[in-house]
Amino acid sequence: MHREHIRACPVWRNEAPRYDCVFVNTDTGVEGMRGMEIACVMCFVLFMFEDIVYHALDGPDKDTGMWVVEPSFDADHSPFVGIIHIDSIYHATHLVPIYGVQVISHNIKHYNSYDYFQVFYVNKFADHHAFEITS
Repeated sequence: MHREHIRACPVWRNEAPRYDCVFVNTDTGVEGMRGMEIACVMCFVLFMFEDIVYHALDGPDKDTGMWVVEPSFDADHSPFVGIIHIDSIYHATHLVPIYGVQVISHNIKHYNSYDYFQVFYVNKFADHHAFEITS
């Protein structure tokens, strides 16, 4: 059985927050990336009730072969937040900011880069699972 750690910590190693990104299986009828979305895990929740414990993707970037994703927002321009079942999480993923041509601020750290950039590559070279999912 394969196991990996997906973290959602407001303070990681007494420094800053760490919120991992994941592949979320949203359409089991479609194979690979076209049936998945990317999500940033903000927290894990466990609750019991009656004893029962988005993104449109056109295809990989022509130059890099990596999928391009961007954050989703509600109508009032606030970040889209939702609750998903843990069984929908397929695998952790690694996002690489698309830097553009502007000078990059020295204030950008590993823990706040998702807030500074608007568009990201899904890193298909992070591990062999990511390569299989995105190819």
